[in-house]
Amino acid sequence: VQLQACGGGLVQAGTSLRLSCAASGRTFSSYGMGWFRQAPGKEREFVAAITGSGRSTIYADSVKGRFTISRDNAKNTVYLQIDSLKPEDTAVYHCAARLQPTVVMSNRGYDFWGQGTQVTVSS
Repeated sequence: VQLQACGGGLVQAGTSLRLSCAASGRTFSSYGMGWFRQAPGKEREFVAAITGSGRSTIYADSVKGRFTISRDNAKNTVYLQIDSLKPEDTAVYHCAARLQPTVVMSNRGYDFWGQGTQVTVSS
């Protein structure tokens, strides 16, 4: 499975971004998908995840209410809508896929990773 994330950029605090992650393969709906982020000097942290069907999602407490994960299985794409961006959201955002349709928060639960897309939020 190859994952290609895009949609990052340099934005002002309070604005919104939508990140996209396109996946290769013909069984996308069987993969649980997650988004993680890594800020400079910090460990990679879980952000959000969605089941293969798209019916269930989980979020890190720090992003609940501002981040929304969704997917379009017809397009083999998972999205991360980020609203009310804050400077502390600055990080490289990675998408990840796991070979099960369920979701977990641990990065060890994911089998494939994209290269990441940079989000920089100015105050």
